[in-house]
Amino acid sequence: MQVAHRSYVIDMLSPVELRQVIEKEKPKFIVPEIEAIATEELVSLELEGYNVVPSAKAVHLTMNREGIRRLAAEELGVKTSPYVFASTFEEFSAAVTQVGMPCVVKPIMSSSGKGQSVIKSVDGIESAWTYAQEGGRAGAGKVIVEGFVDFDYEITLLTVQHSGGVSYCEPVGHVQVDGDYRESWQPQKMSESVLTKSQAIASKVTKSLGGFGVFGVELFVAGEDVYFSEVSPRPHDTGLVTLISQDLSEFALHARAILGLPVPVIRQLGPSASSVIIVEGESRAPSFGNIQVSLQEVDTQLRLFGKPGLDGCRRMGVALALADSEESARQKACRASNAVRVDL
Repeated sequence: MQVAHRSYVIDMLSPVELRQVIEKEKPKFIVPEIEAIATEELVSLELEGYNVVPSAKAVHLTMNREGIRRLAAEELGVKTSPYVFASTFEEFSAAVTQVGMPCVVKPIMSSSGKGQSVIKSVDGIESAWTYAQEGGRAGAGKVIVEGFVDFDYEITLLTVQHSGGVSYCEPVGHVQVDGDYRESWQPQKMSESVLTKSQAIASKVTKSLGGFGVFGVELFVAGEDVYFSEVSPRPHDTGLVTLISQDLSEFALHARAILGLPVPVIRQLGPSASSVIIVEGESRAPSFGNIQVSLQEVDTQLRLFGKPGLDGCRRMGVALALADSEESARQKACRASNAVRVDL
């Protein structure tokens, strides 16, 4: 909104309000950047000739975890954790018993870990249900109960569908806290066989969704086994590391793919890392300080998001670092993010 020629504030879950803006502006491309949007209306608009990126099917299925999980596991036969969906507390309790504990609970529509928790004993069932109902992007509703995968690490495989075919960025490793990304690095060390399996799963899922653009495919790796977790039909938050790790960031790749431009090569610049700047509190005018200390090391960068305020815990920026090893890059990025002072 800060750089657009025109902007609107609407309820994007309202098909009427969404259509009104689109019919007024008549965009060449509709690029949804959030999950909470009236996706059924986007399907209708695509049928009328509008170009939804990457496709209305992709946006509609990935808006909620039920659509994409059923596509991956039940239609495409991709390996996932065991899961059950539940709409009522009674169904939820039965689902926890069926899947077993520990298990992970998520609203079918949420992001950044909102409403997500782990149930380790029967004492946590009721609180997990309540938290999931409070954390859904579209309000209370259906949840997914997933069996706990004892994975060695998790990755985001940025998969680019473009006019010349399919390209993959080097795998991105990441750390999540309460379901929300805190650190990412690239490349994640993994065997060629596991990388090949990961690329095959990513390609299978994204080809089914269709369209051009960047997809953030989240995968769990346990030994030689690879499990599909989720996919976003857009640049991924963990992929912010590509702002320093590659000659073409995930955003540049998304733009090229959408516009039908070639992607001849994605050049990796070396071990890189990102570390988020998390702030907790309340403010309508946050300000940043100590930037000179944050950027004093070579090959470090900052991206401050310019969010107008916060109420609670919010991601306000990210520090980026390039180094000669994954460990050094991660340490450097964390030092840079920790040095930033945010005054509320």
